[in-house]
Amino acid sequence: MFVDNIYEEMELWYPKYRLMEAGFQVVVAGCEAGKVYLGKHGYPCRADADFFGIKAQEFDGLVIPGGFAPDQLRRNSRVLELTRQIHQAKKLVAHICHAGWIPISAGIMKGFTCTSTPGIKDDLINAGAVWKDEPVVIDRHMVSSRRPDDLPQFCQGILKVLG
Repeated sequence: MFVDNIYEEMELWYPKYRLMEAGFQVVVAGCEAGKVYLGKHGYPCRADADFFGIKAQEFDGLVIPGGFAPDQLRRNSRVLELTRQIHQAKKLVAHICHAGWIPISAGIMKGFTCTSTPGIKDDLINAGAVWKDEPVVIDRHMVSSRRPDDLPQFCQGILKVLG
């Protein structure tokens, strides 16, 4: 999972705990390992690792929380590189709400069907995606959802793709 300031708390913590309940080890990566990032509502999240200290091949997939953190993260070349590598390996790429900005900037949305908050619908379409207004969209190894209310379906989609 990626984190930066102004992340959406529910979109990080709900999937993190759901994946842990399912037996997965979850690593939250930020610009600095050990740094505490604050969510939209002030809830802290300490990064377990930094982007340069991890390798895409070490992971089963990527879950990207929304909020406004993705707008900052998509400017980080290492975030985009990791996203592309995970995608190219056909591993899970899951994004919710505004998190679609990262796969857009990574150049991996062309030909995929997805959803998001309506606020970035045009960005996804302009990146070559087909956008649907549904709680969860699963297209091959990509899972997407619109907002925190869709988290139950989002997590079910993530677990389905992870097998």
